[in-house]
Amino acid sequence: MKSSATKIFGILTAGGDCPGLNAAIRGVCRPAYDRYGMTIVGIANGYRGLIDEDARILRPEDFSGILTRGGTILGASREKPFKRTAGDDEVSGDKVKAIKDNYRKLGLDCLVVLGGNGTNTTAYLLAQEGLNVVGLPKTIDNDIVGTDRTFGFHSALAIATEAIDRLHSTAESHKRVMVIEIMGHKVGWLALYAGVAGGGDVILLPEIPYDIKAIARHLNERAESGRTFSIVVVAEGAVSTEEEKMDKKERKKYRDQFPSVGYRVAREIEGETGLETRCTVLGYVQRGGIPSASDRVLATSLGTAAADLLARGEYGRMAALQGSEITSVDLGVPAGKIKPVPRDHYMIDTAVAVGTCMGQPQP
Repeated sequence: MKSSATKIFGILTAGGDCPGLNAAIRGVCRPAYDRYGMTIVGIANGYRGLIDEDARILRPEDFSGILTRGGTILGASREKPFKRTAGDDEVSGDKVKAIKDNYRKLGLDCLVVLGGNGTNTTAYLLAQEGLNVVGLPKTIDNDIVGTDRTFGFHSALAIATEAIDRLHSTAESHKRVMVIEIMGHKVGWLALYAGVAGGGDVILLPEIPYDIKAIARHLNERAESGRTFSIVVVAEGAVSTEEEKMDKKERKKYRDQFPSVGYRVAREIEGETGLETRCTVLGYVQRGGIPSASDRVLATSLGTAAADLLARGEYGRMAALQGSEITSVDLGVPAGKIKPVPRDHYMIDTAVAVGTCMGQPQP
């Protein structure tokens, strides 16, 4: 048994579920228990469980056989203890105090948190409050600063790509334009990669406001050249050039006219082109199910790296993938930030090079 600076730690999963969470839990707990002899406290339902002291000791049988399971054995919630709204400051302060009190009551040397932007931001704020915290980057959106890839992204990409592949046959059979709405409220990594992998004819991202007339021109040209169907991949946070100019109130009113952006884009395309257009929203199916082999490997690698951080007493850090290396970054790096798709990213150029319209007039 190797020596360890950490003797007992808590572990929780917060935010939305995604494939790979259980693989990451296993990746942390296996070496923590087997190699370093740490005691592991599983905290239920994200930060809510730490507020309510809903926790239990995890034993090897708890984290065995979970590598391939979807979801999270610990449960999750979107509890944000530092969030302050009108008249809520005192309550928020009580939540943070409860977390700190229960952290000490449970005798924790460190807290390991698995989550996305909000979860790791909260982890950073708790570190500022004096707690020892280690983070792991989880999200299908792939938008966490400090890591090249997050676990969950590859699995969601595979699901979204398969859905696009299946919709190809329906689009071709009925000579329709098929609009597929992909998750990605603030960033378009998933829509971009799924669109390229699935052969999307149009890909719309939050980072590139779309011009509906440019899209219509592209689809009409396809139809006139004998290509009788088209695939349009839309990130749920895509915005039009008109919408980009609106203030927050106007934008909300504009968006509330339709169930989601995919339906709006479908209506706009049909209105501009006269082509029969249908919309499919993939929704939560992208977050469910078993993790891909790639995500199992990444989640396990990040988990074992987190266990090593615990053993060395290197707190206030997030395990990360940079290039081909598993490393770590200060929790301040991802805190309060998102990682958008750069306009000059090679995948955008790749899409354009194979004839994909990105919602803007072609140069």
